[in-house]
Amino acid sequence: MLSSKSKVGVQNFGRLLSNMVMPNIGAFIAWGLITALFIPTGWIPNETLSTMVGPMIKYMLPLLIGYTGGKIIAGERGAVVGAIATMGVIVGTDIPMFMGAMIVGPLSGLAIKKFDQAIHGKVKSGFEMLVNNFSAGILGMILAIISYMVIGPAVKMLSTALAAGVDVLVANNLLPLTSVFVEPAKILFLNNAINHGIFTPLGIAQSESLGQSIFFLIEANPGPGLGLLLAYMVFGKGSAKQSAPGAVIIHFFGGIHEIYFPYVLMNPRLILSVIAGGIAGVFTLTVFDAGLISPASPGSIFAVLVMTPKGAYLGVILSVTAAAVVSFLVASLLLKTQKSVAGDEDALEEASNQMRDMKQGSKGQATASAKDMSAVKKIIVACDAGMGSSAMGASLLRKKVLAANLNIEVINTAINDLPGDVDIVVTHKDLTDRARKHAPNAQHLSLSNFLDNAMYDNLVKELQAAQS
Repeated sequence: MLSSKSKVGVQNFGRLLSNMVMPNIGAFIAWGLITALFIPTGWIPNETLSTMVGPMIKYMLPLLIGYTGGKIIAGERGAVVGAIATMGVIVGTDIPMFMGAMIVGPLSGLAIKKFDQAIHGKVKSGFEMLVNNFSAGILGMILAIISYMVIGPAVKMLSTALAAGVDVLVANNLLPLTSVFVEPAKILFLNNAINHGIFTPLGIAQSESLGQSIFFLIEANPGPGLGLLLAYMVFGKGSAKQSAPGAVIIHFFGGIHEIYFPYVLMNPRLILSVIAGGIAGVFTLTVFDAGLISPASPGSIFAVLVMTPKGAYLGVILSVTAAAVVSFLVASLLLKTQKSVAGDEDALEEASNQMRDMKQGSKGQATASAKDMSAVKKIIVACDAGMGSSAMGASLLRKKVLAANLNIEVINTAINDLPGDVDIVVTHKDLTDRARKHAPNAQHLSLSNFLDNAMYDNLVKELQAAQS
């Protein structure tokens, strides 16, 4: 297993990759819809409108990624320089440069950030705008030339090598084994990094040539999580069984896959069920030669079906079904053969929370006292992307806070965007260490399920008692 420090490092790197793509998912969907509708094999073939497909994938999408990558590191100046440098990798090769954009975007942001730090306080009054504009232009030009001559060709070689490796996996029917690595990585909250940082670039290249790609459904297939949650509905115990039906709706129809991660983390051997489901789903896709046109984000069954090309519906639907059935059967077997009594899962979670509180107390991070609770004005439920699981948790907690007539703001956000004025941060226990770095002065509460009613009820009771 990864150490806590290594896990945080991997998650931070994964967050950088996914955060370059996720803000631009709308553009990917637009490209996918235009492709699905207007190419010669689409639903409404149109020779004129289909001419947008090539320029969008070659220029628009990589430029958006490079712009966003630079902005993450150095704001608007980083975004502009990132876009300039990305143009270098685009023109320097003849393949879609998503991987190149993911490299040069953040590097450009870092370069302009270091430059700004080096000249800070050294520019004479009245010359600030001149220096800012010319520094961004000159640095952008240099980086674009380097991208054109060095980074672009290097990324093309890497892409060619990866494509060759994929061909070997496909030729030897080994592609389903990717689930052995993908599913455990998802449980560590690396799902967005895997889907948007790895599979999206590979899938876009394949989709451009074949009209569809299997890579868009390796991580995004909702089947494995659906099967696991259905097994909990039938054979689970305690709060896990009670919350599973709501999680099924959120996961399968809402596309928020993070909702099922805690169900695996509370019973780690169930990772075998989602791995088996993932293998079954990918195998079915290979048998029927099916895939999606563009990324399905979020991974809702609705998004999956919208991004399915005209001739691939049977394979895609059977892939989701096979993944769910296999995952359900394996999870059911593991749950039925587990030696436990009703309530053990709740007791285990309660004991884990108590142990974590004791550890925090020994490090000077004890849970807030009644005096601390009396001053609470803002609570943030945070997750990796700040959208799916944290939005659900914040909505649940907000309703309880309003019902208790407490004048406390409850919102959700990404861990990386935590503000300095937050009083309490609620996040998953695997993400708490990262959250502490971004909000060191806040009290941090950890949970294993963002729909943990008991935890929210206890928090609201403490707040009521302190603020009454």
